[in-house]
Amino acid sequence: MHRSLYAGVISVAKKKIEPNSEFNFEQSLAELEAIVDRMERGDLGLEESIRHFEKGISLTRACQKALAEAEQKVQTLLQENGDEILADFKEMETDQEP
Repeated sequence: MHRSLYAGVISVAKKKIEPNSEFNFEQSLAELEAIVDRMERGDLGLEESIRHFEKGISLTRACQKALAEAEQKVQTLLQENGDEILADFKEMETDQEP
């Protein structure tokens, strides 16, 4: 990774996720991937590794929360008269075949 790009990733990674700030799932996932790539190289010192790990945990939790909220929204939208109309994907495929 180019040094200036790395510096930018690190500066973004050092920012705390504020509860009131707007969460961007894709950006957070990209930050998490950059942290993992950097840590997998194995060229970080102990303190820097710990900071990266802490940020990675924070991003992971935020992404998991966003996914859980999205799943809840989808389930709410799929309810019909209080009864869920969820079915296995394979069942739906066989039902639609001629």
